[in-house]
Amino acid sequence: MSKLFIISQQHQQQTNAIKEGINLAKQLGLVPEIMSYSYEPLSGDAYYNPRIAGVVREQVRADDSAAVKQQLSVLNANEVQFTNMWCKHLVEHVCEYVTPDKYAMMLKSIHESACFRPLDWQLIRHIKVPLMLLSNHPLHKANSILMALDLGTSDPLKQALNQDVITQAQQLAKATGCDLHLGYVVRFPQILRDMDIVNTHTLVKEAYQRYDSKIAKLGLDKEHVHILTGNADLCLFELSCRLKAQYLVIGARQREGIIGFMLGNTAESILERVRSNVLVVPHRLAD
Repeated sequence: MSKLFIISQQHQQQTNAIKEGINLAKQLGLVPEIMSYSYEPLSGDAYYNPRIAGVVREQVRADDSAAVKQQLSVLNANEVQFTNMWCKHLVEHVCEYVTPDKYAMMLKSIHESACFRPLDWQLIRHIKVPLMLLSNHPLHKANSILMALDLGTSDPLKQALNQDVITQAQQLAKATGCDLHLGYVVRFPQILRDMDIVNTHTLVKEAYQRYDSKIAKLGLDKEHVHILTGNADLCLFELSCRLKAQYLVIGARQREGIIGFMLGNTAESILERVRSNVLVVPHRLAD
């Protein structure tokens, strides 16, 4: 049976990743495994004296381990495997350790940060398995799943990524009992909308007609198909709120290098405002 890798960071998460992760694992039929990461920057005597540093590290790890054990006890989940480790570079360890042959999914709480490239952005760019990021500000009575697809792409890699998103979203909908919705955004610059040069209603109508066969294959009700015009991140955020989406399933191209650093992608941009849990499907699944 495949596993769900749950990342626990005692001092860097708001949503209870352990509780939510164990519940999701049960729904998906996965075996939960918790990795409790501990790290505190040392200063003073603890920085210069290796013996004191060692004592401090072990105390922090002991406190974090005790917190995890307490949560598992409350949840009646003492049988769940968990490991604690001192780790400064979490992304490097996770991306090397969590591979598709061992894990079906990874889960963690969204790490809110003022940094230009926070922890979650780095994970999105390098993960090898789907990553569930838990919102710190979830919607009330959320009962639907929104999958974001690029219906207009002719790129084989993007088409394969679309299929992976569909697969993940359908599995999640079946496991949770949530209604599945499709969101597609026809990218349209704000300046052109402001100038009223093109009729956006016509663009949407034409898109429904152009992609009718693709949509039909998904077997969704017409009311569950939503085609919008504008900026993808903002449109998907507004749509997920309107639908009260518990989960937003989205693909990540995982651009790297200077171009990737400058351009970013929708999966990264939407984290700044989203109130749904976000399941990021990496393009490497399609390779």
